[in-house]
Amino acid sequence: MSLSRLINEREATVCVLGLGYVGLPLALLIARKGFEVRGYDPVVNSQEKLERKLSSLHYLHEEESGEAAASISVSGDESLLDGCDIYIVCVPTPLTERDEPDLSYVVEAADTIERHVSSGALVVLESTTYPGTTREVFRPRLEANGKIAGSDFLLAYSPEREDPGNRSFRTSDIPKVVGADDEASREAAFRFYSALVKEVVLVSSSAAAEGTKLLENIYRAVNISLVNELKVAYEALGVDIWEVISAAATKPFGFQAFYPGPGIGGHCIPVDPFYLAHRAREAGIPARFIELAGNVNRSMPEYVLTRLEHALARREKKLSGSRVLVLGVAYKPDISDTRNSPALVLIRMLAQRGCDVRYYDPFVPSLAGHGGVFEAMRSLSPSDISVDKCDAAVMVTNHSAFDIRKLKSALRLIIDTRNVFGSSDPSCEVVKA
Repeated sequence: MSLSRLINEREATVCVLGLGYVGLPLALLIARKGFEVRGYDPVVNSQEKLERKLSSLHYLHEEESGEAAASISVSGDESLLDGCDIYIVCVPTPLTERDEPDLSYVVEAADTIERHVSSGALVVLESTTYPGTTREVFRPRLEANGKIAGSDFLLAYSPEREDPGNRSFRTSDIPKVVGADDEASREAAFRFYSALVKEVVLVSSSAAAEGTKLLENIYRAVNISLVNELKVAYEALGVDIWEVISAAATKPFGFQAFYPGPGIGGHCIPVDPFYLAHRAREAGIPARFIELAGNVNRSMPEYVLTRLEHALARREKKLSGSRVLVLGVAYKPDISDTRNSPALVLIRMLAQRGCDVRYYDPFVPSLAGHGGVFEAMRSLSPSDISVDKCDAAVMVTNHSAFDIRKLKSALRLIIDTRNVFGSSDPSCEVVKA
């Protein structure tokens, strides 16, 4: 039976490689659409671990879990890949210590698929990466033993567009960009994703699809760095950046509001721009905006620390020896994901400066597994937060579960990087940073 017919009749067997923040929601969606789904992940390698992972993604809609999760066959044994019709790769693409792309997970996934891919199968890479990866890195590994993409098997790229914690858009609601380097692969990928989502946007090549995802995140990174830089400049001029943004946002055209913060976190915005910067350098093209944006955003934790130090000094306290509470360690509100969170950078810096640092995050009960200073750290409870136990607090991640009024009444000094505490009052000084 042809792949097109297998897709149309929901008889295709789909293997999702990588059951993380991207792969798991996608696997659940595919299962809900009636396909047989297999999940290959050396870490999430059992039904029990799948359920545990699912419970950590509490923001998923009810209809995206339950029966769908129970129907997915999960294993870390690559024999699971035998006989599949479609392979979707959702593995990490981190940076090396030198801020260069680390494609080791992508290469490993390609090598694994190559050992099992059958004639006529469709392989789709979804991991975020620089233009040319599918064609120059991923495809040659799949073709290592003589199979040819576009004839023996089909190959496409479709960037993930997950936004963890965003309840306004389910995976099926978000348009899917699809690119491939031959017509047969493009048509097969279009047909498959059309069975999953409301809209599929075709582009001419895998490189164009790869470039689309990078543009989306570089756009955000550059604009966030702009308001972060303006925050520092306006503070020196006695101007409230939050008031300025609020006023500018009333313009009905030509302006989109971005907001400053203590830095940027997650897997995408801190990482993806450097993938393009690396590729641009290889082509002899400077990526000045991208590199400058990265430097500005990475400097924000130091700026927050400086604001804290000055605020403590006004109270005749030194940073060293002060008891500092970090509010929120996840990289964004209402999720438990701490990847590249600026809170972790700030905690490490505070500890290095001799602070007695604690944190409160209802979504992250423990930081065990992060190594070093984090290993023994567990979240405080609201009852642990009081003026006699804390010299200052830093608002990093504004979870909706935080009771802002109670926190403000329990504290005397708050460094507010998210503009959630309002102005100072006689009992609590609020410093925006």
